[in-house]
Amino acid sequence: MRNLPHPDESKLTVNCAVITVSDTRTEETDRSGSLIKNLLLDTCHTVGAYAIVKDEPAQIQQQMQILSQRSDLQALIFNGGTGIAPRDTTYDAIEQLLEKSLPGFGEMFRFLSYQEIGSRAIASRAVAGIYQGKLIFSVPGSSNAVKLAMEKLILPELVHLVNQLNPNLAQN
Repeated sequence: MRNLPHPDESKLTVNCAVITVSDTRTEETDRSGSLIKNLLLDTCHTVGAYAIVKDEPAQIQQQMQILSQRSDLQALIFNGGTGIAPRDTTYDAIEQLLEKSLPGFGEMFRFLSYQEIGSRAIASRAVAGIYQGKLIFSVPGSSNAVKLAMEKLILPELVHLVNQLNPNLAQN
């Protein structure tokens, strides 16, 4: 059963950044980034920034640092580069900067993934946490993984987590 948002939480719109980490994707071929944006918009949230960055740790961290300075954004959602291939550096880049981690996110993502894809789920390094007062989510780049993370974990908890970080938002 899905948790229903607290009545005050259902009114809050979260402004998110969507960042695709890929050496090959373009805006036209970024199916997973588009899916994240559409799911956010379908649930009355907003997309205040969108970018595609190369799978280079310095570029990923720079994007995270720049977007975290924006007062209009509450959450950053990264997709791609979370596996174990040599070019998959998103987890390493993001995890180093997190001030607080949300280990339950990765644990639940892998559990849910296991139910869909079996033991291959162990190779996922999905991660979430807090950086400079912003929620940070990093999920695999496949559209199925994005859909799973967004529908089962991120969207049901997004407003609640933002309210935990910024209690004053719920009062506006």
